[in-house]
Amino acid sequence: MAADSRTNAGVDHVSTYRKLFNFSRSSDTSESAYSAVNDRVLILCTSGNLSITQATITALQEDLKDPERENLHNIVTIAEAARYIGQTLRGIQDRERVWLEKDGIDYHCNFLLGGQIGESPSALYMIYSQGNFIRAMPETPFLQIGEIKYGRPILDRTLTFETKIEDAAKCALLSIDSTMKSNISVGPPIDLIMYHNNSLRIDHQMKLRRGDPYLLKVRQQWETSLQEAFDRVPPISWTTDFTKNPEHSDFSGFLN
Repeated sequence: MAADSRTNAGVDHVSTYRKLFNFSRSSDTSESAYSAVNDRVLILCTSGNLSITQATITALQEDLKDPERENLHNIVTIAEAARYIGQTLRGIQDRERVWLEKDGIDYHCNFLLGGQIGESPSALYMIYSQGNFIRAMPETPFLQIGEIKYGRPILDRTLTFETKIEDAAKCALLSIDSTMKSNISVGPPIDLIMYHNNSLRIDHQMKLRRGDPYLLKVRQQWETSLQEAFDRVPPISWTTDFTKNPEHSDFSGFLN
């Protein structure tokens, strides 16, 4: 899972807030701890209205303080966790939306929830602003929220359900970098977390800040590779005269 940290951008207003949150409860090395219901890795990514997402994250954190309440440390499946987060989100939106709508402020937001609980299979969910959710499947091997249009092409052309996790992490980073190139509302630092199935712990995470040598190297090498690939594409053949056979052209409607 990867996320940028920019929430607002303009000529004189750039805000940076974290969008990737770790609600994991890592296991000990003992067998009893490994089988405990609270051994879990849960990563949450946010997009959309900052006040609503922050209020939702705060509510989830507050629920963790009371073991008698439903929370992300006593729910037993990822699907139930997605339902609980969606329910929490709906409650906050119902409380705040009237005042936000009154001032013409978009209150919508989305979440990504990924991880694993105990020995159940790992999973990735996207939770919509309405509180409902979908799961990543072989037909939809990745999920995106936020500003997606500039970074999606590389994911569509590269990722499958069988893609190695290391390659998926690299692809996620390239997707965000491509978005930063074309959209000022997306920017560093970039948070990146990679989870290996059944490990119940996070061994790989990083934060790439502006000017990070690796991030600069990735961008430079990717742009060079794109240019080289573009140069290898054969030139367009203009030998067909569509004006003589307009019915064979998709542009015939413009030739009348």
